[in-house]
Amino acid sequence: MKAAIIGLRHSGKTTLFNAITGGAAEVGSYSSALKPNIGVRKVDDPRLAILARLTNSARIVPAEVQLTDIAYVPHGQRDSGGMPAEVLGYLTTAEALLQVVRVFEDPSVPHPLETVDPVRDVANLDMELTFSDLSILERRVLRLKEKLKAAKSTERPTLQHELDLLERIKKDLENDIPLRRQQLTVDERKALLGYQFLTAKPMLLVANLGEDQLSHASEIESELSTAYPDFKVLSVCARLEMELRELSDEEASEYREAVGASPDSISRIVSACMDVLGLITFLTTGPDETRAWSIEKGTVAPKAAGKVHSDIEKGFIRAEVIPYEDFVAAGSEHE
Repeated sequence: MKAAIIGLRHSGKTTLFNAITGGAAEVGSYSSALKPNIGVRKVDDPRLAILARLTNSARIVPAEVQLTDIAYVPHGQRDSGGMPAEVLGYLTTAEALLQVVRVFEDPSVPHPLETVDPVRDVANLDMELTFSDLSILERRVLRLKEKLKAAKSTERPTLQHELDLLERIKKDLENDIPLRRQQLTVDERKALLGYQFLTAKPMLLVANLGEDQLSHASEIESELSTAYPDFKVLSVCARLEMELRELSDEEASEYREAVGASPDSISRIVSACMDVLGLITFLTTGPDETRAWSIEKGTVAPKAAGKVHSDIEKGFIRAEVIPYEDFVAAGSEHE
């Protein structure tokens, strides 16, 4: 899966990107560049090592999340002609958005809006995403109206149906209702997929804390969750997690305990990226490899088999599925 890391300038996007991916992207000088940082994080799953040991697998292949660290989302784009094409291109190819929200205070890194206010910042960035969607809608509505004027009678119903749908969602967007909260049927949402509207994408909020705020992480998450109940909210001290990568696992664990940091904050963020997309994991194991496969919840067995190999899906008859707990308890498939 692909997720784009977004946020206002100086929110800690690249710092979090480095903490998650193990990258070494330059921090603090990225605000004027449009080229993104791209990295991959393997999804932690302790079950893989256990299965690999039971079946003597030659290798382990975890699921992966590809993260794109977007330089910035411009503020006030309605007045400046819209979001730059480069930024929009990176955002539209993402399946989910991970918004980094600044909570930490640091006078040496001034907030672009002068004060730290995470609730306000989320609203501002959501407004920028809305402006982007409206810009796309306005252009498409104009083109549809032109097409209708010259359309044949057989073409008009399809064009009119699309126009009616776009004008309805445009009206809701103008009333500050993002696509993710609009009342749309399954078929209507499918019809809109090709537009890659940004306010339709699943969103994960990550509150970026200072070390001195770690003891208040639960209260900060609760405040943001109350303000934005549509979003899953997590918190992390991104700078701390990035710096702890330089230590041994034992030293990092001791330091986290000393400052009250969660031992699995990065793993939780990666897992949450999959959760907001409605993804689950199934495992395959054998002498060659033990592998994790990501599929959408509700995927039927033939489609899941197709993830392993398309030929399996085409010739699918049945699948033998063993719950992980039962397999481990038995010690082998034969048992």
